Amino acid sequence: MLARIVRSGEVVPQDHLGIFDTPAGRREVRLGIVIVAAFLAGLLLTLPFRNVRLGEVVAFIPVVNSIMFVGEIIIAAILFAQASVFRSRALLVLATGFVFSALLLVPHTLSFPGAFTREGLLGAGLSTTAWIATTRRIAFPIFVALYAFLIADPSLRTVAQKQGSIVVACASAIALAVGTTLVAILGDGWLPPFLVNHVDVVPGTLVVTSVVAIACTLVGIAMLLRKPLSVLDLWLLVALAGWLIQSILNLPLTARFTLGFYALYLLMVAAHLIVLVALIAESNRLYARLALATAARAREREAQRLSIDAVAAAISHEVGQPLAAVSLNTSAGLSWLTAPRPNVAKAIESLNATNESVQRSFDVLKSIRAMLAKEPGWAEDVDINELVTDTVAMLDRELAGARVSVELKLGAGLTTVPGSRVQLQLVMSNLIGNAIESVAASPGGRKKRVTISSTQEENAVQLEISDNGAGIAAGDAWSVFEAFQGAETDGRGIDLALCRTIVEEHGGQIQASRGKPHGTTFHVRLPSIPSKAG
Repeated sequence: MLARIVRSGEVVPQDHLGIFDTPAGRREVRLGIVIVAAFLAGLLLTLPFRNVRLGEVVAFIPVVNSIMFVGEIIIAAILFAQASVFRSRALLVLATGFVFSALLLVPHTLSFPGAFTREGLLGAGLSTTAWIATTRRIAFPIFVALYAFLIADPSLRTVAQKQGSIVVACASAIALAVGTTLVAILGDGWLPPFLVNHVDVVPGTLVVTSVVAIACTLVGIAMLLRKPLSVLDLWLLVALAGWLIQSILNLPLTARFTLGFYALYLLMVAAHLIVLVALIAESNRLYARLALATAARAREREAQRLSIDAVAAAISHEVGQPLAAVSLNTSAGLSWLTAPRPNVAKAIESLNATNESVQRSFDVLKSIRAMLAKEPGWAEDVDINELVTDTVAMLDRELAGARVSVELKLGAGLTTVPGSRVQLQLVMSNLIGNAIESVAASPGGRKKRVTISSTQEENAVQLEISDNGAGIAAGDAWSVFEAFQGAETDGRGIDLALCRTIVEEHGGQIQASRGKPHGTTFHVRLPSIPSKAG
């Protein structure tokens, strides 16, 4: 099971890195409005001439369906990739819908009269092709509505990662497509007739199915509009607008191979190609953002490395002199004491000088530490709950990789803690990182979980980070904070000794205890700022 972050029924938000959670900007919204307006203009221009008979273009349906098939498969691939990265059930359902819609194009093309043979392939009846097209027209907005429902419900937004989830989704789409095709072929005798002959339609059946398609499309649009629009939501709305317009255009048609018939399919192609181009463009834009962020992070790390090098050089220079004096005075004292005629007075003088040099070394270290402590943000008022959720979101990929779930039980109305947000986040990151490693290394058979809770005490905030891993020995509760005793962090953070140092510098306390029946709990108590209301 992959990491799922729970906080009072919500999923902890992450940075906007996907097309499904990046808000649509004004530029995209304006472009979407222009495209829908173009669709409407096409409808108004076509309606008066919708039933004008045109010549039968044999290659029209195979070409149009081939274009839509390739486009929808590419859209599904993009959505499956996003669903895999973000473990999104909603994207998985939407991608499955696109695969199903694409697969229906195959029997639709093969069974269309005149596309390959006069009667069509697959042993299809007169209305088989029309029922496949109708199913496709109704199914797409239903899948969009399911996506909108799942993406809007925090309890259903994420799904546990399973290696075969995409395979299962594709298999389901194939099964649905095969089932739909078989029903359309075998049910030609008992399904309501769509066509009188290969060209003329039955108006009653066309009106009823078109009204159903319009109703489903309106439901899909309403579901998308229930929440702030993401980039993906916006282009799905544009596609549904095209779907709605083509269903309206389909209502008064009386036959195939009319101006309205050709316009209907061209509008269908345009709606899907717009979604395809938009998704590719947005994916490229997000990739560019990620590349820039990665470059900026690399520069920041290089700057930090150079800063550390500079600090190390300063410490070496400033502390080197008093330590050299310590070595010299100690050697002199030993020489006075081990001489054939020991000179105790000179030895005492050398030892006093040694003591002064040692004290000077301590003073230098304190001054350097004080200088480094004067970093921007030291005097911040830190919201511990916000810090915890940000840190968990930052470690989400590691949680997912270790298949560890995180449960947040954060108290409401906590007072803020004065101190350095950066240093406190390092503490949180390291403690949670130790918990992840402990749980990941534990034997199988139980659910891997890390629980983080916060409570308000008198003039203090109590934070507890618990895991159900192997746990620590009963006598090691304090020794884990000694230098080099913490778990390895693979470069992720700092060891537990420095965690204790940072917490104590903030006037707080940190302890570890063995969980019941297993696991480890870290208790962090930090003095807080009394609320003004109090």
